[in-house]
Amino acid sequence: MSLFKRLLNPNYKSDKERKNPKKSDHGKYYPEEKLPIDEKFTYNFNKNGGKFLYCENLEEVLESFDNILLENDWYEKEVFCINDQLIDRFEGFNLTFNKKSSSAFFLSTCESLVANNGSILLSSNQIKEKKLHELPKNIIIFATTSQFVESISEGLRIIKNRSKNHIPTNITAIQDFETEKEKDFMSYGSSTKNLYLLLLEDL
Repeated sequence: MSLFKRLLNPNYKSDKERKNPKKSDHGKYYPEEKLPIDEKFTYNFNKNGGKFLYCENLEEVLESFDNILLENDWYEKEVFCINDQLIDRFEGFNLTFNKKSSSAFFLSTCESLVANNGSILLSSNQIKEKKLHELPKNIIIFATTSQFVESISEGLRIIKNRSKNHIPTNITAIQDFETEKEKDFMSYGSSTKNLYLLLLEDL
């Protein structure tokens, strides 16, 4: 995927860029127009203050998870997690899994990764009926590259199509990951989280 070539090589340019070099009307850090969905998500997610870790396989996922625990001194801590598959996957790190909001961090999957605003779409499948402010401040989301969607409305449509018999409730998007960021009226009432995204390549 072009996104990861750019991430791994800051000097990488696409064939189109090499053949048609031109100065942009925008600043150096302004995102390109009509970015691929993965690049658009990464740009907006990083702008929101999220921490992005791309993993090519499950071994890299576990290594990145270990690095997060080391960075934050979360070994032997309590973890809020309601997903049994995630508990099985990350059980080898001497953590205590429970459903306490007072835990060191929240470990979860998500419904979708929304490109146009860099948000994470969650539902009752991941958070039951809890509100965002009831979750631990620190969050680790495990997702895959097949979960990119362009917009929240596309994510909602996927949820509806996938859950025809029982559509999940409490659907919400978390977008504010930077504690030092100055708030504007769009983020009023939101709950700022320290969020890591473990993204597994599955395409």
